[in-house]
Amino acid sequence: MTLLIKYIKLNPVKTGNLIPDINLVTDYKRWKNFYNGAPIGGPISLKHLFGKPLTIAFYSKHWGEHGINQLIQLNGLQNEIKANGGNLLILTDEINDKELARITWEHSLSLNFYYDTNNEIAKKFRVYADEDPTWNTFSGIDVNVARLAIYVIDTDRHIVYHHIDTTLEKKFIADDLINAVYGAALVTIHKRSA
Repeated sequence: MTLLIKYIKLNPVKTGNLIPDINLVTDYKRWKNFYNGAPIGGPISLKHLFGKPLTIAFYSKHWGEHGINQLIQLNGLQNEIKANGGNLLILTDEINDKELARITWEHSLSLNFYYDTNNEIAKKFRVYADEDPTWNTFSGIDVNVARLAIYVIDTDRHIVYHHIDTTLEKKFIADDLINAVYGAALVTIHKRSA
């Protein structure tokens, strides 16, 4: 018996949308932190992570050079994201992968990765669905993975910036991302001081 899945085109969340709660757990097996390519350990403070605007990027090794280039670009912006009051988190579908360690080492990346089990968070952002597998849109990818996407979320869970790479030809504009982080951080500061 063959099970047919009805095709439903992805409709990712965008700027202005409210996202459901993101449930990150402190299970250390889900977190991988790297500093200049070397793995590091240590506790994860979810309160610190969510107390500021959060930049979330979806990554999978199956995106090859496109995914690596996005990681390199985000790594270069990480200090600026933090200086403007935000945090950065990379969500991946394969956290215990040797390929991830190799990529971070070769490119001296200092990033925090979180294993998105069964693409649960990617589904909430609607950048992953069984009804619209990746191979329907991109040739050369034979695994269904989350689309390459970057979001900035304010502390009230509103999306204030999005970039979804639908053609693998458009890089996100760094200034737009940083401005979104800065603007969301200002709103947070004003709320706290009011």
